[in-house]
Amino acid sequence: MDTKASIEMEKAAQILKLFGDKTRLSMIKLLQTNECCVSELAGIYKASQPAMSQHLRKLKDIGLVKEKRKGQWIFYSINQTHKHYNFLVSILDSLPTQDDRLIELEKQGLRISCC
Repeated sequence: MDTKASIEMEKAAQILKLFGDKTRLSMIKLLQTNECCVSELAGIYKASQPAMSQHLRKLKDIGLVKEKRKGQWIFYSINQTHKHYNFLVSILDSLPTQDDRLIELEKQGLRISCC
């Protein structure tokens, strides 16, 4: 087996368990190519900011997402330096883009509220 592409079964199961939630799966796909703050994600998923924060916390706890402060806002994106980033990409590349969710948020004038 190619050691570069291998992942421990326990770690794979942990990542796949997090991806078992449709919202988290969609969020991580969105964060693959975009930076978003909690309020943007709350608007996109029609959920509370605490609910979005919990999803992000779970993804952040195992290092799948990273955060960056911009002024008073914290923006989240996929962690491209994660040990198993290639495993993540192999899954995420099979999924449809979620960028239309951001486009809709921009049309509503809500995307710029975090900048």
